[in-house]
Amino acid sequence: MRSISTIIIFLMAFPFSVVAEEKPVNLDQLLDQVKRERVIEQEQNRLREAEFLEARDRQAELLEQAKADLAAEERRTERLNDAFEENEFKLAEQESLLQERSGSLGELFGTVRQMANDSRAVIESSMTSVQYPERIAFLTELSERKQQPSIDELRELWLVLQHEMTHSGKVEQFPAQVITANGEVADRDVTRVGVFTAFSDGKFLRYMSENRNLVELARQPVQRLRDQIEAFENSDPGELKTVVVDPTRGAIMALLVQTPDLRERIQQGGWIGYIILILGAIGLLIALIRFVTLMRLERGVSKQQKSKELNLKNPLGRILSVYSDKIAQDVETLSLKLDEAILRETPSIERGLVTLAILAAVAPMLGLLGTVSGMIETFQSITLFGTGDPKLMSGGISQALVTTELGLAVAIPILLIHSALSSKSNRLIQILDEESAAIVARNAETQTLNRDG
Repeated sequence: MRSISTIIIFLMAFPFSVVAEEKPVNLDQLLDQVKRERVIEQEQNRLREAEFLEARDRQAELLEQAKADLAAEERRTERLNDAFEENEFKLAEQESLLQERSGSLGELFGTVRQMANDSRAVIESSMTSVQYPERIAFLTELSERKQQPSIDELRELWLVLQHEMTHSGKVEQFPAQVITANGEVADRDVTRVGVFTAFSDGKFLRYMSENRNLVELARQPVQRLRDQIEAFENSDPGELKTVVVDPTRGAIMALLVQTPDLRERIQQGGWIGYIILILGAIGLLIALIRFVTLMRLERGVSKQQKSKELNLKNPLGRILSVYSDKIAQDVETLSLKLDEAILRETPSIERGLVTLAILAAVAPMLGLLGTVSGMIETFQSITLFGTGDPKLMSGGISQALVTTELGLAVAIPILLIHSALSSKSNRLIQILDEESAAIVARNAETQTLNRDG
Protein backbone atom coordinates (compact mmCIF):
# COMPACT_ATOMS: atom_id res chain seq x y z
CA MET A 1 0.00 0.00 0.00
CA ARG A 2 2.88 2.34 0.69
CA SER A 3 4.43 1.84 -2.83
CA ILE A 4 1.01 2.48 -4.48
CA SER A 5 0.71 5.75 -2.65
CA THR A 6 4.21 6.76 -3.80
CA ILE A 7 3.33 6.04 -7.45
CA ILE A 8 0.10 8.03 -7.23
CA ILE A 9 1.93 11.00 -5.80
CA PHE A 10 4.59 10.72 -8.55
CA LEU A 11 1.96 10.58 -11.31
CA MET A 12 0.17 13.59 -9.88
CA ALA A 13 3.39 15.54 -9.83
CA PHE A 14 4.56 14.59 -13.33
CA PRO A 15 2.05 16.64 -15.38
CA PHE A 16 3.04 19.75 -13.59
CA SER A 17 6.67 19.20 -14.52
CA VAL A 18 5.78 18.58 -18.14
CA VAL A 19 3.62 21.68 -18.25
CA ALA A 20 6.31 23.64 -16.58
CA GLU A 21 8.82 22.77 -19.36
CA GLU A 22 9.26 25.19 -22.13
CA LYS A 23 7.68 24.48 -25.44
CA PRO A 24 10.10 23.06 -28.04
CA VAL A 25 11.09 25.59 -30.57
CA ASN A 26 12.66 23.16 -33.02
CA LEU A 27 12.65 19.49 -33.97
CA ASP A 28 15.61 18.57 -31.81
CA GLN A 29 13.99 19.88 -28.69
CA LEU A 30 10.78 18.10 -29.63
CA LEU A 31 12.70 14.84 -30.13
CA ASP A 32 14.41 15.21 -26.74
CA GLN A 33 11.10 15.90 -25.08
CA VAL A 34 9.52 12.78 -26.63
CA LYS A 35 12.45 10.66 -25.46
CA ARG A 36 12.18 11.94 -21.93
CA GLU A 37 8.48 11.33 -21.81
CA ARG A 38 8.98 7.82 -23.16
CA VAL A 39 11.56 7.06 -20.46
CA ILE A 40 9.19 8.37 -17.82
CA GLU A 41 6.31 6.33 -19.20
CA GLN A 42 8.41 3.18 -19.27
CA GLU A 43 9.42 3.78 -15.66
CA GLN A 44 5.78 4.20 -14.70
CA ASN A 45 4.76 1.00 -16.45
CA ARG A 46 7.55 -0.88 -14.75
CA LEU A 47 6.47 0.37 -11.39
CA ARG A 48 2.84 -0.57 -12.12
CA GLU A 49 3.87 -4.06 -13.19
CA ALA A 50 5.99 -4.54 -10.07
CA GLU A 51 3.17 -3.36 -7.86
CA PHE A 52 0.71 -5.69 -9.60
CA LEU A 53 3.02 -8.67 -9.19
CA GLU A 54 3.57 -7.82 -5.55
CA ALA A 55 -0.19 -7.57 -4.91
CA ARG A 56 -0.82 -10.84 -6.77
CA ASP A 57 1.78 -12.66 -4.64
CA ARG A 58 0.30 -11.18 -1.46
CA GLN A 59 -3.24 -12.25 -2.42
CA ALA A 60 -2.00 -15.77 -3.08
CA GLU A 61 -0.41 -15.88 0.36
CA LEU A 62 -3.61 -14.62 1.97
CA LEU A 63 -5.61 -17.25 0.10
CA GLU A 64 -3.33 -20.04 1.28
CA GLN A 65 -3.54 -18.70 4.85
CA ALA A 66 -7.34 -18.60 4.67
CA LYS A 67 -7.44 -22.16 3.35
CA ALA A 68 -5.20 -23.26 6.20
CA ASP A 69 -7.37 -21.49 8.80
CA LEU A 70 -10.49 -23.02 7.30
CA ALA A 71 -9.01 -26.48 7.48
CA ALA A 72 -7.96 -25.90 11.10
CA GLU A 73 -11.47 -24.71 12.06
CA GLU A 74 -13.03 -27.70 10.33
CA ARG A 75 -10.76 -30.04 12.26
CA ARG A 76 -11.67 -28.16 15.51
CA THR A 77 -15.36 -28.44 14.68
CA GLU A 78 -15.01 -32.16 14.19
CA ARG A 79 -13.22 -32.47 17.53
CA LEU A 80 -15.92 -30.43 19.29
CA ASN A 81 -18.70 -32.47 17.72
CA ASP A 82 -17.01 -35.65 18.83
CA ALA A 83 -16.58 -34.22 22.35
CA PHE A 84 -20.25 -33.08 22.44
CA GLU A 85 -21.50 -36.49 21.39
CA GLU A 86 -19.26 -38.10 23.95
CA ASN A 87 -20.49 -35.76 26.70
CA GLU A 88 -24.11 -36.36 25.71
CA PHE A 89 -23.51 -40.08 25.99
CA LYS A 90 -21.80 -39.67 29.38
CA LEU A 91 -24.61 -37.39 30.61
CA ALA A 92 -27.23 -39.92 29.62
CA GLU A 93 -25.27 -42.63 31.40
CA GLN A 94 -24.98 -40.43 34.56
CA GLU A 95 -28.67 -39.57 34.53
CA SER A 96 -29.56 -43.21 34.18
CA LEU A 97 -27.16 -44.05 36.99
CA LEU A 98 -28.65 -41.24 39.14
CA GLN A 99 -32.16 -42.53 38.63
CA GLU A 100 -31.04 -46.05 39.37
CA ARG A 101 -29.22 -45.10 42.57
CA SER A 102 -31.77 -42.55 43.81
CA GLY A 103 -34.62 -45.03 43.67
CA SER A 104 -37.43 -43.62 45.84
CA LEU A 105 -35.45 -40.50 46.65
CA GLY A 106 -37.09 -38.78 43.71
CA GLU A 107 -40.47 -39.07 45.40
CA LEU A 108 -38.87 -37.89 48.63
CA PHE A 109 -37.51 -34.83 46.86
CA GLY A 110 -40.97 -33.92 45.58
CA THR A 111 -42.46 -34.48 49.01
CA VAL A 112 -39.81 -32.29 50.63
CA ARG A 113 -40.42 -29.47 48.16
CA GLN A 114 -44.17 -29.68 48.71
CA MET A 115 -43.74 -29.74 52.47
CA ALA A 116 -41.33 -26.80 52.37
CA ASN A 117 -43.78 -24.81 50.24
CA ASP A 118 -46.73 -25.59 52.53
CA SER A 119 -44.69 -24.89 55.65
CA ARG A 120 -43.58 -21.56 54.24
CA ALA A 121 -47.21 -20.52 53.72
CA VAL A 122 -48.08 -21.55 57.28
CA ILE A 123 -45.10 -19.80 58.86
CA GLU A 124 -45.55 -16.64 56.80
CA SER A 125 -49.09 -16.36 58.17
CA SER A 126 -47.92 -17.18 61.70
CA MET A 127 -47.35 -14.42 64.24
CA THR A 128 -44.09 -16.08 65.29
CA SER A 129 -42.49 -14.87 62.03
CA VAL A 130 -42.22 -11.41 63.55
CA GLN A 131 -39.92 -12.83 66.21
CA TYR A 132 -38.14 -15.39 64.00
CA PRO A 133 -38.09 -14.08 60.39
CA GLU A 134 -34.98 -16.04 59.28
CA ARG A 135 -36.91 -19.30 58.80
CA ILE A 136 -38.78 -18.06 55.73
CA ALA A 137 -35.61 -17.62 53.65
CA PHE A 138 -34.57 -21.25 54.24
CA LEU A 139 -38.02 -22.62 53.38
CA THR A 140 -38.19 -20.46 50.24
CA GLU A 141 -34.80 -21.68 49.02
CA LEU A 142 -35.69 -25.32 49.77
CA SER A 143 -39.05 -25.12 47.98
CA GLU A 144 -37.37 -23.70 44.85
CA ARG A 145 -34.45 -26.15 44.90
CA LYS A 146 -33.74 -28.09 41.70
CA GLN A 147 -31.40 -30.56 43.38
CA GLN A 148 -31.81 -33.33 45.88
CA PRO A 149 -31.82 -32.01 49.48
CA SER A 150 -29.04 -33.11 51.75
CA ILE A 151 -29.45 -34.86 55.08
CA ASP A 152 -28.58 -31.65 56.92
CA GLU A 153 -31.25 -29.76 55.01
CA LEU A 154 -33.84 -32.43 55.82
CA ARG A 155 -32.86 -32.20 59.47
CA GLU A 156 -33.09 -28.41 59.32
CA LEU A 157 -36.60 -28.65 57.83
CA TRP A 158 -37.68 -30.87 60.70
CA LEU A 159 -36.16 -28.44 63.22
CA VAL A 160 -38.04 -25.51 61.64
CA LEU A 161 -41.35 -27.36 61.92
CA GLN A 162 -40.59 -28.39 65.50
CA HIS A 163 -39.61 -24.81 66.33
CA GLU A 164 -42.93 -23.50 65.01
CA MET A 165 -44.93 -26.08 66.98
CA THR A 166 -43.02 -25.33 70.18
CA HIS A 167 -43.24 -21.55 70.06
CA SER A 168 -46.86 -21.58 68.90
CA GLY A 169 -47.82 -22.75 72.36
CA LYS A 170 -45.78 -20.21 74.32
CA VAL A 171 -46.48 -16.79 75.78
CA GLU A 172 -43.43 -14.68 74.97
CA GLN A 173 -42.40 -11.06 75.23
CA PHE A 174 -39.93 -9.68 72.71
CA PRO A 175 -38.92 -6.32 71.19
CA ALA A 176 -40.34 -5.54 67.77
CA GLN A 177 -41.35 -2.68 65.53
CA VAL A 178 -45.01 -1.75 65.71
CA ILE A 179 -46.89 0.45 63.27
CA THR A 180 -49.08 2.72 65.37
CA ALA A 181 -52.59 3.89 64.51
CA ASN A 182 -51.25 7.18 63.12
CA GLY A 183 -48.80 5.41 60.78
CA GLU A 184 -45.60 5.84 62.79
CA VAL A 185 -43.12 3.01 63.41
CA ALA A 186 -42.22 2.54 67.07
CA ASP A 187 -39.97 0.08 68.90
CA ARG A 188 -41.99 -1.64 71.64
CA ASP A 189 -42.04 -4.69 73.85
CA VAL A 190 -44.66 -6.99 72.35
CA THR A 191 -46.42 -9.78 74.23
CA ARG A 192 -47.44 -12.71 72.06
CA VAL A 193 -49.95 -15.33 73.21
CA GLY A 194 -49.21 -18.29 70.97
CA VAL A 195 -50.11 -17.46 67.39
CA PHE A 196 -53.49 -16.01 68.31
CA THR A 197 -53.12 -12.65 70.02
CA ALA A 198 -50.47 -9.95 70.38
CA PHE A 199 -50.61 -6.71 72.34
CA SER A 200 -48.33 -3.91 73.49
CA ASP A 201 -48.81 -0.98 75.88
CA GLY A 202 -52.38 -2.05 76.60
CA LYS A 203 -53.40 -2.10 72.92
CA PHE A 204 -54.23 -5.03 70.69
CA LEU A 205 -52.09 -5.64 67.60
CA ARG A 206 -52.92 -7.15 64.24
CA TYR A 207 -50.41 -9.24 62.29
CA MET A 208 -49.96 -8.35 58.60
CA SER A 209 -48.66 -11.46 56.85
CA GLU A 210 -47.97 -9.56 53.61
CA ASN A 211 -45.04 -7.63 55.10
CA ARG A 212 -44.77 -9.45 58.44
CA ASN A 213 -45.50 -6.36 60.52
CA LEU A 214 -47.50 -5.77 63.68
CA VAL A 215 -50.06 -2.99 63.39
CA GLU A 216 -52.15 -1.36 66.09
CA LEU A 217 -55.85 -1.75 65.64
CA ALA A 218 -57.24 1.54 64.43
CA ARG A 219 -60.08 1.00 66.85
CA GLN A 220 -59.56 -0.92 70.05
CA PRO A 221 -62.15 -3.25 71.64
CA VAL A 222 -64.06 -2.38 74.79
CA GLN A 223 -62.22 -1.12 77.85
CA ARG A 224 -62.84 -4.35 79.74
CA LEU A 225 -60.67 -6.31 77.31
CA ARG A 226 -57.96 -3.64 77.28
CA ASP A 227 -57.84 -3.72 81.07
CA GLN A 228 -57.19 -7.46 80.96
CA ILE A 229 -54.18 -7.21 78.66
CA GLU A 230 -52.80 -4.24 80.59
CA ALA A 231 -53.01 -6.21 83.83
CA PHE A 232 -51.37 -9.16 82.07
CA GLU A 233 -48.46 -7.01 80.89
CA ASN A 234 -47.91 -5.61 84.37
CA SER A 235 -48.10 -9.00 86.11
CA ASP A 236 -45.12 -10.68 87.74
CA PRO A 237 -43.49 -13.82 86.26
CA GLY A 238 -45.40 -16.92 87.29
CA GLU A 239 -48.52 -14.97 88.23
CA LEU A 240 -51.81 -16.22 86.77
CA LYS A 241 -53.81 -13.61 84.87
CA THR A 242 -56.81 -13.74 82.56
CA VAL A 243 -56.14 -12.62 79.01
CA VAL A 244 -58.20 -12.47 75.85
CA VAL A 245 -57.29 -14.96 73.12
CA ASP A 246 -58.68 -14.87 69.59
CA PRO A 247 -58.60 -18.49 68.29
CA THR A 248 -59.40 -17.26 64.76
CA ARG A 249 -56.15 -15.26 64.62
CA GLY A 250 -57.80 -11.88 64.35
CA ALA A 251 -61.13 -12.58 62.66
CA ILE A 252 -63.23 -12.31 65.83
CA MET A 253 -61.21 -9.28 66.97
CA ALA A 254 -61.92 -7.59 63.64
CA LEU A 255 -65.64 -8.22 64.12
CA LEU A 256 -65.50 -6.82 67.65
CA VAL A 257 -63.75 -3.73 66.37
CA GLN A 258 -66.38 -3.24 63.67
CA THR A 259 -69.23 -3.57 66.17
CA PRO A 260 -70.64 -0.07 66.75
CA ASP A 261 -70.72 1.30 70.28
CA LEU A 262 -73.64 3.04 71.96
CA ARG A 263 -72.83 6.44 70.49
CA GLU A 264 -72.60 5.02 66.96
CA ARG A 265 -75.84 3.12 67.47
CA ILE A 266 -77.58 6.33 68.39
CA GLN A 267 -76.11 8.08 65.37
CA GLN A 268 -77.35 5.28 63.11
CA GLY A 269 -80.89 5.95 64.33
CA GLY A 270 -80.89 9.39 62.73
CA TRP A 271 -83.30 12.14 63.70
CA ILE A 272 -86.03 9.68 64.64
CA GLY A 273 -83.64 8.05 67.09
CA TYR A 274 -82.87 11.40 68.68
CA ILE A 275 -86.60 12.11 69.06
CA ILE A 276 -87.08 8.75 70.77
CA LEU A 277 -84.23 9.48 73.16
CA ILE A 278 -85.65 12.93 73.93
CA LEU A 279 -89.02 11.39 74.70
CA GLY A 280 -87.31 8.83 76.89
CA ALA A 281 -85.49 11.57 78.78
CA ILE A 282 -88.76 13.45 79.28
CA GLY A 283 -90.42 10.27 80.52
CA LEU A 284 -87.60 9.57 82.98
CA LEU A 285 -87.75 13.13 84.25
CA ILE A 286 -91.50 12.90 84.78
CA ALA A 287 -91.09 9.53 86.45
CA LEU A 288 -88.44 10.90 88.79
CA ILE A 289 -90.58 13.87 89.75
CA ARG A 290 -93.63 11.69 90.33
CA PHE A 291 -91.64 9.17 92.33
CA VAL A 292 -90.33 11.89 94.66
CA THR A 293 -93.82 13.39 94.95
CA LEU A 294 -95.48 10.04 95.72
CA MET A 295 -92.81 9.19 98.28
CA ARG A 296 -93.39 12.52 100.00
CA LEU A 297 -97.16 12.01 99.92
CA GLU A 298 -96.83 8.46 101.22
CA ARG A 299 -94.60 9.61 104.05
CA GLY A 300 -97.05 12.42 104.91
CA VAL A 301 -100.04 10.06 104.90
CA SER A 302 -98.17 7.59 107.07
CA LYS A 303 -97.37 10.30 109.63
CA GLN A 304 -100.96 11.52 109.58
CA GLN A 305 -102.20 8.00 110.34
CA LYS A 306 -100.05 7.93 113.44
CA SER A 307 -100.88 11.47 114.57
CA LYS A 308 -104.13 12.94 115.91
CA GLU A 309 -103.26 16.47 114.83
CA LEU A 310 -104.41 17.48 111.41
CA ASN A 311 -101.75 18.43 108.82
CA LEU A 312 -103.18 20.03 105.74
CA LYS A 313 -99.96 19.42 103.78
CA ASN A 314 -100.89 15.79 103.02
CA PRO A 315 -104.02 14.35 101.34
CA LEU A 316 -105.20 12.42 104.41
CA GLY A 317 -104.98 15.54 106.58
CA ARG A 318 -107.07 17.48 104.13
CA ILE A 319 -109.68 14.70 104.02
CA LEU A 320 -109.81 14.54 107.83
CA SER A 321 -110.28 18.28 107.88
CA VAL A 322 -113.45 17.77 105.81
CA TYR A 323 -114.70 15.36 108.50
CA SER A 324 -113.96 17.88 111.21
CA ASP A 325 -115.96 20.52 109.38
CA LYS A 326 -118.88 18.21 108.60
CA ILE A 327 -118.94 16.13 111.78
CA ALA A 328 -122.44 17.27 112.71
CA GLN A 329 -123.98 16.27 109.37
CA ASP A 330 -125.65 12.98 108.57
CA VAL A 331 -123.78 9.91 107.32
CA GLU A 332 -124.78 10.22 103.68
CA THR A 333 -123.77 13.85 103.43
CA LEU A 334 -120.49 13.13 105.16
CA SER A 335 -119.80 10.21 102.79
CA LEU A 336 -120.44 12.38 99.78
CA LYS A 337 -118.22 15.13 101.14
CA LEU A 338 -115.39 12.65 101.79
CA ASP A 339 -115.78 11.17 98.29
CA GLU A 340 -115.58 14.66 96.87
CA ALA A 341 -112.41 15.34 98.86
CA ILE A 342 -110.86 12.09 97.62
CA LEU A 343 -111.73 13.01 94.04
CA ARG A 344 -109.98 16.36 94.51
CA GLU A 345 -106.85 14.61 95.77
CA THR A 346 -106.84 11.91 93.07
CA PRO A 347 -105.59 14.10 90.12
CA SER A 348 -102.57 15.31 92.11
CA ILE A 349 -101.73 11.74 93.02
CA GLU A 350 -102.15 10.36 89.46
CA ARG A 351 -100.63 13.37 87.71
CA GLY A 352 -98.09 12.38 84.98
CA LEU A 353 -99.12 8.72 84.76
CA VAL A 354 -101.11 9.24 81.56
CA THR A 355 -98.15 11.05 80.00
CA LEU A 356 -95.88 8.12 80.86
CA ALA A 357 -98.35 5.69 79.30
CA ILE A 358 -98.50 7.77 76.12
CA LEU A 359 -94.70 7.95 75.92
CA ALA A 360 -94.44 4.19 76.42
CA ALA A 361 -96.85 3.68 73.52
CA VAL A 362 -95.39 6.33 71.19
CA ALA A 363 -91.74 5.28 71.49
CA PRO A 364 -92.09 1.88 69.75
CA MET A 365 -94.30 3.43 67.09
CA LEU A 366 -91.58 5.99 66.33
CA GLY A 367 -89.07 3.15 66.22
CA LEU A 368 -91.24 1.31 63.72
CA LEU A 369 -91.46 4.49 61.64
CA GLY A 370 -87.68 4.76 61.56
CA THR A 371 -87.38 1.10 60.61
CA VAL A 372 -89.82 1.47 57.73
CA SER A 373 -87.95 4.56 56.49
CA GLY A 374 -84.63 2.73 56.68
CA MET A 375 -86.01 -0.30 54.84
CA ILE A 376 -87.28 1.96 52.08
CA GLU A 377 -83.82 3.46 51.67
CA THR A 378 -82.25 -0.02 51.72
CA PHE A 379 -84.52 -1.33 48.97
CA GLN A 380 -83.83 1.79 46.93
CA SER A 381 -80.11 1.03 47.18
CA ILE A 382 -80.74 -2.56 46.14
CA THR A 383 -82.71 -1.30 43.16
CA LEU A 384 -79.80 0.91 42.08
CA PHE A 385 -76.84 -1.35 42.83
CA GLY A 386 -78.37 -4.82 42.86
CA THR A 387 -77.86 -7.61 45.37
CA GLY A 388 -74.30 -8.46 44.41
CA ASP A 389 -72.98 -7.35 47.80
CA PRO A 390 -74.89 -8.98 50.72
CA LYS A 391 -73.17 -6.61 53.15
CA LEU A 392 -74.95 -3.66 51.55
CA MET A 393 -78.37 -5.14 52.24
CA SER A 394 -77.54 -6.51 55.68
CA GLY A 395 -75.90 -3.25 56.73
CA GLY A 396 -78.91 -1.21 55.63
CA ILE A 397 -81.35 -3.51 57.42
CA SER A 398 -79.19 -3.37 60.55
CA GLN A 399 -79.26 0.41 60.57
CA ALA A 400 -83.00 0.42 59.91
CA LEU A 401 -83.66 -1.76 62.96
CA VAL A 402 -81.74 0.60 65.24
CA THR A 403 -84.76 2.89 65.68
CA THR A 404 -86.93 -0.07 66.67
CA GLU A 405 -84.29 -1.04 69.20
CA LEU A 406 -84.19 2.49 70.59
CA GLY A 407 -87.99 2.65 70.74
CA LEU A 408 -88.21 -0.60 72.70
CA ALA A 409 -85.30 0.42 74.91
CA VAL A 410 -87.20 3.57 75.85
CA ALA A 411 -90.70 2.07 76.03
CA ILE A 412 -89.94 -0.93 78.25
CA PRO A 413 -88.39 0.98 81.19
CA ILE A 414 -91.04 3.72 80.96
CA LEU A 415 -93.76 1.05 80.96
CA LEU A 416 -92.25 -0.62 84.04
CA ILE A 417 -91.87 2.73 85.79
CA HIS A 418 -95.49 3.59 84.91
CA SER A 419 -96.63 0.32 86.39
CA ALA A 420 -94.69 0.94 89.61
CA LEU A 421 -95.93 4.51 89.96
CA SER A 422 -99.50 3.43 89.21
CA SER A 423 -99.29 0.82 91.96
CA LYS A 424 -97.94 3.39 94.41
CA SER A 425 -100.64 5.96 93.52
CA ASN A 426 -103.38 3.31 93.71
CA ARG A 427 -102.11 2.32 97.14
CA LEU A 428 -102.35 5.94 98.34
CA ILE A 429 -105.87 6.31 96.94
CA GLN A 430 -106.79 3.01 98.59
CA ILE A 431 -105.51 4.34 101.92
CA LEU A 432 -107.60 7.46 101.50
CA ASP A 433 -110.67 5.34 100.66
CA GLU A 434 -110.09 3.13 103.67
CA GLU A 435 -109.70 6.09 105.99
CA SER A 436 -112.79 7.72 104.49
CA ALA A 437 -114.80 4.52 104.95
CA ALA A 438 -113.55 4.26 108.52
CA ILE A 439 -114.63 7.82 109.28
CA VAL A 440 -118.07 7.21 107.82
CA ALA A 441 -118.39 3.97 109.78
CA ARG A 442 -117.39 5.64 113.06
CA ASN A 443 -119.75 8.53 112.44
CA ALA A 444 -122.62 6.15 111.63
CA GLU A 445 -121.92 4.15 114.77
CA THR A 446 -121.87 7.31 116.86
CA GLN A 447 -125.18 8.54 115.46
CA THR A 448 -126.74 5.13 116.06
CA LEU A 449 -125.63 5.10 119.69
CA ASN A 450 -126.94 8.63 120.16
CA ARG A 451 -130.35 7.65 118.75
CA ASP A 452 -130.56 4.56 120.94
CA GLY A 453 -129.47 6.45 124.01
